[in-house]
Amino acid sequence: MPTVSPLNTIPLQQFIDKVKTADNQQLKDITLNIRDAKNLAMTIGSVMSRLHGDLEALVHQEKNAEEVINVTVDGGGQGWK
Repeated sequence: MPTVSPLNTIPLQQFIDKVKTADNQQLKDITLNIRDAKNLAMTIGSVMSRLHGDLEALVHQEKNAEEVINVTVDGGGQGWK
């Protein structure tokens, strides 16, 4: 299985912090410079790509897994009418 490198989510956390600060100060809007906007866009893209890959792997794993269900039939018990 290939090694998965950790995602750099710092731009995402910085954006969340910026929104929280703006909300606490009851500001109506926030601005991002182009560098921060690019970093945020790349981080969101990386996170979404990783999630998609993880989902694909899970679906593939589920398709290849065999589910075993054991059923025991004892002919019923006393008290059943």
